Amino acid sequence: MKCIVRKCSLFLLAAAIAFGQTGCGNEIALEQKYDTFVTTEKYGIGTSGQASDNSFYAKDLCVGGNEDLLDEAVSENLSVSAGLFDVTDRSILYAKNIHEKRYPASTTKILTAYVALKYGDLNSTATVSKEALNIDSDSSVCGLSVGDTLTLEQLLYGLLLSSGNDAANVIAELVSGSQEAFVTLMNQEALALGATNSHFVNAHGLQDEQHYTTAYDLYLIFQAAFSNQLFAQIIRTTDYTAEFTGSKGEAVKKNWKNSNRYLTGDKEIPEGLTVLGGKTGTTLDAGSCLIMCSQDSKDKTYISVVMKADGRDNLYTQMTELLKKIF
Repeated sequence: MKCIVRKCSLFLLAAAIAFGQTGCGNEIALEQKYDTFVTTEKYGIGTSGQASDNSFYAKDLCVGGNEDLLDEAVSENLSVSAGLFDVTDRSILYAKNIHEKRYPASTTKILTAYVALKYGDLNSTATVSKEALNIDSDSSVCGLSVGDTLTLEQLLYGLLLSSGNDAANVIAELVSGSQEAFVTLMNQEALALGATNSHFVNAHGLQDEQHYTTAYDLYLIFQAAFSNQLFAQIIRTTDYTAEFTGSKGEAVKKNWKNSNRYLTGDKEIPEGLTVLGGKTGTTLDAGSCLIMCSQDSKDKTYISVVMKADGRDNLYTQMTELLKKIF
């Protein structure tokens, strides 16, 4: 099945960004409005004055319309949004409400990692600040304390494996100087990737009405992040031990484990597939979420996403149904 093309053409999307609009008329706020060609280059939609195939923004993407692509083999009542994207053939195999806004919970951390890998230095070190630990007491954390000193690479493992909200804030401060500046960069990069129905207000994904994305936007962000070798390595790691320096100069060890049940062996992977990694996310408002990358025996790659499943069991039931649809 071929990708479904949105009603708005890619050129109109490029022009819309130049004049402060995206999608089919949704306004966005830009600090500046640029000439169309300059703006499309800035946001990754092409190169100035060139119109070759290599310049098209969506040449390597599955472009999805508003129509659902359902299948009787995939239960509709287990989640609110879901999608299965054939990355190799650039086609959409399943789509349910993929353009409807959802709370992303900790799948937010995919974009956090993408921005950190793009702008940060893996060997740079950060000292954990009191402000970075100013998060809800029931937050998912990787156990950092004020004064701990870690490298950006270690923080990325804590971010993606242990889903540490503390690591997310430390990364934000390390890369951009402040959490607020980092969030600005997150929104800039999301827009550059075509995730025009998304908006982020923090680096960790804790609930906020102004913090949202869509299943399709999450696919765009995840595909871009997965192209980074270290990101791909981290999300398929089952456990990792970080050794760093504590506030008093003492040696500290933390072990962080992957929460993806396919990788931990708690859920059976459909025969013929290899799970290459992913990211979970759960809050009361977001429900249970999971996006991940898989590969079949012919080395074809797929990205599957489930958002707002009613519980973790239903999340993995739905994801398994999507993966079985590959065959």
